[in-house]
Formats: sequence, C-alpha cells, structure tokens
Amino acid sequence: MKMNFTARQMKVYEAVKNTAEKKLAKFDKFFDEGAEMDVTFSMPKNLEKVEITIYSNGMMFRAEEAAGTFATAIDRASEALERQIRKNKTRLQKRIKDEGYAIVDEQYPYLEEEEILVEDVKVKTFSFKPMSLEEAILQMNLLGHDFYVFKDAENNETCVVYKRKEGGYGLIVPEL
Repeated sequence: MKMNFTARQMKVYEAVKNTAEKKLAKFDKFFDEGAEMDVTFSMPKNLEKVEITIYSNGMMFRAEEAAGTFATAIDRASEALERQIRKNKTRLQKRIKDEGYAIVDEQYPYLEEEEILVEDVKVKTFSFKPMSLEEAILQMNLLGHDFYVFKDAENNETCVVYKRKEGGYGLIVPEL
C-alpha cells in the first residue's frame, strides 16, 4: 500500500514517519496493491493529532485521533480503522480481493461480522426547500443538529452542511 505523509504547520521527523509505517503496515493485509493511505500530522492545542485515510476500490476509511504523543494517536487511529473494517467485513469482501480476507480470517479470527438490522433504521422525511448556505446553518442551529441536508438555492444541488470538531462549519457538495 502506498503511504503519503503530510504535516500541517509543523515538521514531521523521520522517526515519527518510520513508526507510522511500522504500525500501519498491518493494513496491507486488508487491501490490494492499488490502495493508498494518507497520514496527516498536526499539533492543535498542544496535542499531537493523526488523521489516517485509506482509499481502496472506491471505498474510503478514515480515522483521526489526538493524544499526548504521535505513537499513541497512531495506535488509537489504527484501532478505529480496524473496527470499521470489522463492522463492514461482509460488504468489504465483495470489494476487496478475496485472498486478502483468507489471510485476515486466519490471522484475525476475532474479526466477526456485525449484522445490521433494517428494523434498527429510523426513517425521517422532510420537504426540500431551496435555501442559501446561511439559512441552512441557521436552520441546523435552531434544530440543534450537527448536520443539515438542504437544496442549495444557487445551483439546485442537494448539499450537507455540518459542524466541524475544530469549530466552524463544513459543506459537502456533490461532484458532477
């Protein structure tokens, strides 16, 4: 798997990169050669933060953790990624090479399939009214939600606005 390292407003030492490569090498077993992993390091509020994103066969897995050291943050983020893979094992088998999962089944027998029941899904319906981004943020805050789906008045696309952990807002716009 190809690993890309990025640092935000800081310099990452080779020792940290080598530690990350060693700890994240276990994910090679899950993915084929075409997979890519982006590892981003940053230091917000005196913490050491790691964001790991894996791209493979049109699927994306992402985890971010902040801790006192980069090694601890990498450990926690890799555990979160492994949980994502464990939860979605059946769906992933269809997309990830089958021989990769044969290795996983032998080496990681604790990876069990989690069944998702359709009865556990709550369905909400609401009408789409075209609105501006500012109006969507206001509506989201009035409802007390972390995200809000709306139809953008400018381009008539369905978009999602959300609250970011670091503060501020994010906007998800569909790619045409």
